[in-house]
Amino acid sequence: MGQEMTDPAEFRQDVDRFSLRCSLLVPGSAEHAFAVFTDELTDWWVIEYTWSGPDALVELGMEPRAGGMLYEIGPYGFRADWGRVLTWDPPRRLVFVWQIGPDRAPVPDPARASEVEVLFHSEGPERTRVELEHRHFDRHGEAAEGYRKALTAGWHELLTRYVATVSGHPTTSA
Repeated sequence: MGQEMTDPAEFRQDVDRFSLRCSLLVPGSAEHAFAVFTDELTDWWVIEYTWSGPDALVELGMEPRAGGMLYEIGPYGFRADWGRVLTWDPPRRLVFVWQIGPDRAPVPDPARASEVEVLFHSEGPERTRVELEHRHFDRHGEAAEGYRKALTAGWHELLTRYVATVSGHPTTSA
């Protein structure tokens, strides 16, 4: 349908010590891009990045409202919350707290967690620019800079898979 996957040259990342910014173009409307990002996490998230892992993960989800949780459901119905939605403004803006520490342990106090903001800018009916900023790594303490470096690679992989899913070519975890 004329919707090719984003050229890797269209995917940009900029970093500073305590934040990471990514910008990419995806095919389709902002509504579609927002819906895939928020409603289809299981289709594009790297399952190995979850606590449950590929053999036990049942579901990844995001409750669609400010105050809603980002969560995973694993074996025996076990639920692990790993973020909280701060701003829910479809199809323009999503902000959530990243409550996973550098050691992959939960960070219950949102004031000690980093934050992710995702903006969806329509560039016509068939293209959307998605801008993601993961910021406030300094809240993670001494491991902050190393954690930002690790998540620079992590977000590149996640967003590459997100583009494939938006484009109708979902990938599966290895």
